[in-house]
Amino acid sequence: MTGDHDDDNATENAAGPPAHLAHLSGMDLVRRTLEEARGAARSQGKDVGRGRTAPARRVAGTARRRTWSGPGPDSRDPQTLGAATRDLAQRRGWSPRVAEGAVFGQWESVVGEQIAEHATPMSLREGVLTVAAESTAWATQLRMVQAQLLAKIAAAVGDGVVTTLKISGPAAPSWRKGRYHVAGRGPRDTYG
Repeated sequence: MTGDHDDDNATENAAGPPAHLAHLSGMDLVRRTLEEARGAARSQGKDVGRGRTAPARRVAGTARRRTWSGPGPDSRDPQTLGAATRDLAQRRGWSPRVAEGAVFGQWESVVGEQIAEHATPMSLREGVLTVAAESTAWATQLRMVQAQLLAKIAAAVGDGVVTTLKISGPAAPSWRKGRYHVAGRGPRDTYG
């Protein structure tokens, strides 16, 4: 039975708050205890930090140690291939050319499958995209929806890459045969 009596004394002598902190509870008790611990450390001449809120102190002349990037995203973390190539293009000044290439590469997904079947981008110079339609009817239709096409292109590859569309129908047949050519007399009236 003496063993049971020793256990009772152990619980009575359990570590509790000191007498001058007995009236505090919860976070107030924690804050007051922390303040006292910091005060005791300062009185012994120790450096007292404030956790992550205080900037790390560096001693002059010491080499900087390599640190881990931490739990959040960091520029030192592995990057996706798309992000890495985008950063490379921006650093080298290739961004405008990459955006121009994206117009041609993403043409079907930008304008839609139906329009892409009947119209092909031919060139992009100084913001003017030249589009060749397979028929004059499709060229007329594309001219009617030109504003919507420009909005779709701007949403896909960015503003300012394509500012104007130059839409042309099929080229007229050429009557030239062979390597050599003699200039004709010009347009003539064939109906009269």
